[in-house]
Amino acid sequence: MDISMLLIIGVTVVISLIGFNNAQFFDRYKFSTYAIIEKRQWDRLIASAFLHADWMHLIFNMLTFYFFAPSIIAYLGVFRLMIIYIASILGGNLLSLFVYRRDMTYTAIGASGGVCGVLFAAIALDPHIGIMFMFIPIPIPGWIFAILYLIYSIYGMKKALGNIGHAAHLGGALVGFVLAIIFFPETLVYNTLVIILVTIPLIFLGFVVYKER
Repeated sequence: MDISMLLIIGVTVVISLIGFNNAQFFDRYKFSTYAIIEKRQWDRLIASAFLHADWMHLIFNMLTFYFFAPSIIAYLGVFRLMIIYIASILGGNLLSLFVYRRDMTYTAIGASGGVCGVLFAAIALDPHIGIMFMFIPIPIPGWIFAILYLIYSIYGMKKALGNIGHAAHLGGALVGFVLAIIFFPETLVYNTLVIILVTIPLIFLGFVVYKER
């Protein structure tokens, strides 16, 4: 495992453990529209990504990061992986802040925005990368998963489905996907049709957010 990956996973685990055992610490750094907008606590836009609800939440996010980060390192290097991860966290939380700006009770935690950014960056670089699920015996091509995931997340954001930060997932996915293309524009030549197909729901996401103004 690359040292940068180990650093991200290690810091996330340590801070999540502190949050598990210290409610005051957890409340201070979780994503909160009220605290960010009214108290100007902008550090929550990044800090909240290092907190998790429980061990399952933490393990799922870190495993996803662990499996897909090496693909980005192979194409773009460690430094650009770090840029994609942090920018996706910020992009996901900024989209959440915009979508829920009128709901001062909205809170969230977790690295899902950054992890989605890493996942979608990996898909942008290699659209045919296989994605496995425990209940499906064969891998799903990344580009098919991306389209289905985006459609589900846009619907989930609109309908507020479950206790899931759909907006953060979408914002992170968008940032990761776009940055990967910027850093490796050759993928537009090698995977033109697939990139266009994945971009369609992202354009629809922009329309949905525009209507939320």
